[in-house]
Amino acid sequence: MRIHVLAFARLREILGSGERCLELPVGARASDAWQLLCHEHERLESERASTRVARNGRMVSFDEALRDGDELALLPPVGGG
Repeated sequence: MRIHVLAFARLREILGSGERCLELPVGARASDAWQLLCHEHERLESERASTRVARNGRMVSFDEALRDGDELALLPPVGGG
């Protein structure tokens, strides 16, 4: 199956792009997409604890199952004051 990944802020910098398409096996979860990206970009692994994910615009856990055509957004922590 194919999913569309959006990355923001520091995560976009690490990946070198704000958008990617990934090919994953049927039944893959958000964590599988994350691991594939970490395999390609080792620096990404250290961001896991502070990253949140959204599937098709809805916040989900990394255990969320994905479907063909899904959009998975990788969201870094938001700071401000």
